[in-house]
Amino acid sequence: MIDKPYDTSWDDDNGDIEAFERKCKQWKSRNWIAWLKANLKFPFQAERMEDDLDPFAPNDMRAKNPFPVGCKVEVLGIADDDCDVEFEGVIGQVKGKKRKGCLPLQDMEVCPKSDPNYWPVREFVVWYANR
Repeated sequence: MIDKPYDTSWDDDNGDIEAFERKCKQWKSRNWIAWLKANLKFPFQAERMEDDLDPFAPNDMRAKNPFPVGCKVEVLGIADDDCDVEFEGVIGQVKGKKRKGCLPLQDMEVCPKSDPNYWPVREFVVWYANR
């Protein structure tokens, strides 16, 4: 059996509003933790694209951040599957060059785009930003 290619029209630069609205309906009733566990293959590579640290935080706090924006990490799994996803997001267990820790999945992008984990993470990131 041949798998259908993933329909990316909801995330198109051309702005297919109907496709995006259909996707939003799916997301509304989705159990994100269960869905991510079923659709992600761990470990995978990602890059931190966002940082929820207060933009007015002192520079010394930013300097102590072990996983700053632009940092590439290996996502090992989901750290807490008993969290309020809508409020806290999903926390991933990660490993960087020198340490292990946790990062919000909604702050990451899978590298490269051809990785099968790209679209599941992308769906979560977009849902989280628009919830």
